Order: sequence, then C-alpha cells, then structure tokens
Amino acid sequence: MEVSPETPATSTPGRARRADMKIGIIGAGNIGGNLTRRLTALGHDVSVANSRGPHTLKELADETGATPVRAEEAARGAEIAVVTVPLKAVPDLPSGLFDEAADGLAVIDTGNYYPQRDGRIAGIEDEGLTESRWTARQIGHPVVKAFNGTYAQDLLDRHRPAGDPERMALPVAGDDEAAKRKVRDLIEELGFDTVDAGGIDDSWRQQPGTPVYGLRGGVDAVTRALAEASPERPEEFRG
Repeated sequence: MEVSPETPATSTPGRARRADMKIGIIGAGNIGGNLTRRLTALGHDVSVANSRGPHTLKELADETGATPVRAEEAARGAEIAVVTVPLKAVPDLPSGLFDEAADGLAVIDTGNYYPQRDGRIAGIEDEGLTESRWTARQIGHPVVKAFNGTYAQDLLDRHRPAGDPERMALPVAGDDEAAKRKVRDLIEELGFDTVDAGGIDDSWRQQPGTPVYGLRGGVDAVTRALAEASPERPEEFRG
C-alpha cells in the first residue's frame, strides 16, 4: 500500500475495547519490559521471557503480575506474541516457538537492524529484504511491524485517550490484514493512534533513519513522514 497524506488509513476513534487476551512477550528489555507493564495494567494475561531464564524476571513479575517463562513457552495459548530482541538474536530463538499459540496468532516484530550491534546481515544488505521480512523468514511466521521507532519511556508516559490533541500515532505494517487489525486495536487500547504503513515489504518506510523513526507526532505527521521516506538505507545503518 502506498501511503499518502491525502488518504491515511488511520485509527477508528472510540473503537470498543475487546476482551482481555493472552499475550506472550519474548524479550524483556526496555520495550518488552514497558509493554509488560502497560499490558498487565490493562488486564491482559502476559507471559514474558528473556534469554537468561525466568528466574531473572522475578522483579518484573512481582511488579506487574506477569508470568515469567522460558522463551519456548511464551507464546503458548497466546493471541498476540511480541518478538522484541536484537536482530542478531532472532536466529537463535527456539524452533517451534509458535506451535502452541492460539489460532490466528499475530506476531509483533519491534526489531531494528543496527549493523554495529548485529553484525552484517546479508539478507538485508545484499538481498534488500526489509528488516521485518528477514525476521519473518527466520522465525517461520508472518509478522506485524510495530513499536520499532517508539521510545520505550513513551509507552509509559505519552499514552492519551482517543481524541486528545496530544495523542501520538504509531505506524503499523503487515501483510495479514486480520493480524494487523488485531495489533492496531491493541495499540489503540494502549493509548496511541495508528497509521497503516502497508505490507511488510513496505516497512522500510519505518526503519531506522527514516522520517517517521522516533517521530512523536499525530496521524497527519506520521502519514506525511511515511510518504516522505526513501528506500535508500542511510549510510550509518549499513554494514
């Protein structure tokens, strides 16, 4: 989908809150930790995992009521799973990660490619895959790209009710429209508007170095930023 300032695919204000969901979060860094905090506060049943084992998540679990689990258990029964680990760690995730998830599982990819951290990834550099297309191939499941350009602290501090003039919008890209709608609904429940950024092959529009990356703007600003993006990867984000 080509995003243009004249025809934004935006949130639906006042959309009814859906029933509480089981959500698995794989990665308990800044984004994963703050999503755990917000989603448990909203009443969702959250399982959270990291690479070091459930015993290292006791403090977060005690704070939030989330269930600390091993990575291979995080998506068990989940309607939404969040993969929020460095790209270099994606190939090392357990196989069959989503085998016991609920039907219609939506997988959110929050990842970004930073060559200085991740090393050179040939699929991205040489084949021209978007970061999320590469991730989807690694994990064997379609993904919805979201939260990748969001400051972690904003998840705690900048959520606003629908219609608030200071409410931020987040771009969301994905090929599966049902999964993308599920993710957009969840983001709206978290207190942010959303803008449809197209399919996963269009998700270069929200990768690091693009105008929307890190943008704290509303629907109009995010829609313009997506339209202004260039497919040329900035030099500082090349390996």
